[in-house]
Amino acid sequence: MSESIATLRDRFARGKTTAGAVTQSAVNAAEKLNESLNAFLEIDRDGALNRAAQVDAQSDKAGLSLAGVPFAIKDNICVRGMQASCGSRILGPYHPPYNATAIDRLIAAGSVIIGKTNCDEFAMGSSNENSAFGPVKNPWDISRVPGGSSGGSAAAVAAGIVPVALGSDTGGSVRQPAALCGVIGLKPTYGRISRYGLVAFGSSLDQIGVLAREATDAAAVLQVIAGRDPHDATTADVPVPDYSAELNADVKGLRIGVSRALLGEGLNAEVRAAIDKSIEIYRDLGAEIVDVDLPHAQYAIAVYYIIATAEASSNLARFDGVRYGFRAEDAPELRQMYRKTREEGFGPEVKRRIMLGTYVLSAGYYEAYYGKAQQVRALIKEDFRKAFESCDAIITPTSPTPAFLIGEKVDNPLAMYLNDIYTVTANLAGIPGLNVPCGLSSNRLPIGFQLLGAYWSEPTLLKLAHAYETAQPFTERPPICV
Repeated sequence: MSESIATLRDRFARGKTTAGAVTQSAVNAAEKLNESLNAFLEIDRDGALNRAAQVDAQSDKAGLSLAGVPFAIKDNICVRGMQASCGSRILGPYHPPYNATAIDRLIAAGSVIIGKTNCDEFAMGSSNENSAFGPVKNPWDISRVPGGSSGGSAAAVAAGIVPVALGSDTGGSVRQPAALCGVIGLKPTYGRISRYGLVAFGSSLDQIGVLAREATDAAAVLQVIAGRDPHDATTADVPVPDYSAELNADVKGLRIGVSRALLGEGLNAEVRAAIDKSIEIYRDLGAEIVDVDLPHAQYAIAVYYIIATAEASSNLARFDGVRYGFRAEDAPELRQMYRKTREEGFGPEVKRRIMLGTYVLSAGYYEAYYGKAQQVRALIKEDFRKAFESCDAIITPTSPTPAFLIGEKVDNPLAMYLNDIYTVTANLAGIPGLNVPCGLSSNRLPIGFQLLGAYWSEPTLLKLAHAYETAQPFTERPPICV
């Protein structure tokens, strides 16, 4: 099992291990377990070991907060010299000529990237079954999904291949797989982490997020990659606090909101029981539990799947076989080449969302669908603003059920979309969200709860997560792990 960042720092400082040894172990584990999990689309053994050697060769590592820490990166985040397929045939072996800003910051902090992880095609999915390169398997039960779309990153962390990984979260794609794989999953405030180098799905919703074994590691990574970026105009010029400074602070007196309407119909009984238990643990820790009202949350799925598909339709128009990636053969005319490339290159779920998005943006339907969805989105934001006047965080389920069987929902898109019912509100409102593991179901599948906070409240969410971990450690490990 991979060691935490703090443990690795200590072992490096005492000369007990090296970046090369840690990287060798992580790469070996990735190659071995990938046969069972299909979590990685590319494992960069030579590049990772060369990078680790560079880290070891640096005499002064004082400023390298992530020196020698192995990372896995979701395959829709650009890393120079490595593929960025987005889990799609249309990009295939595309290798970007630049790094995402988050990657540049990780490298500057001394980290070692060992590979790119499998994901739903263009981050569109809740199960990781939409990848053109086959589904990721959940390390807790390989007959079940790991969640999506960052399922490869979640599985890699849960299996102990790496202590931390990056994913992306457009409607829950970090938090939901984190819940189904039993790890921490942090989606930050919109504008907290640069989106430069993240292949766009829904530009007003997308955020790079962190998957980790524990809250302290998530805080350490967020510390490095957060902050204003001139390459991304949507990043906020808001100071980056010390996320680790108050992790051990008392949570007594903090107010945690509960929306009873979100704990009703459609929620698995074991998940409900785990959430209720978590609420009582926070009460025992001295937090005050208060009721909050989120009256427009019931419309969140409908709103999300209008706005997200509309933005996807626009963003994915660039994949036409001309500039990069896959190009269809035997197309004598330009228009035919466009049509054939997109028909052969995109999978069924991406096609479905492009068509939905094109429809809601079309003349005669724009105001009825997209315009109305934006109005309800504003109401959802206002609901959260009012709720956070009376509480410091809100606790909800992350996923309505534990991990379901591979193939169980592929023929029912609506049932698949409802897996995101608790997570999409954070993306619509732009607020931070965090999954915390809180136990196992009767058939030993992870369950997680979600903490939502006001803008820039990541320190509070991480403190609450760490307090819960300390009081109720999640020490179980999946059958398939290092």
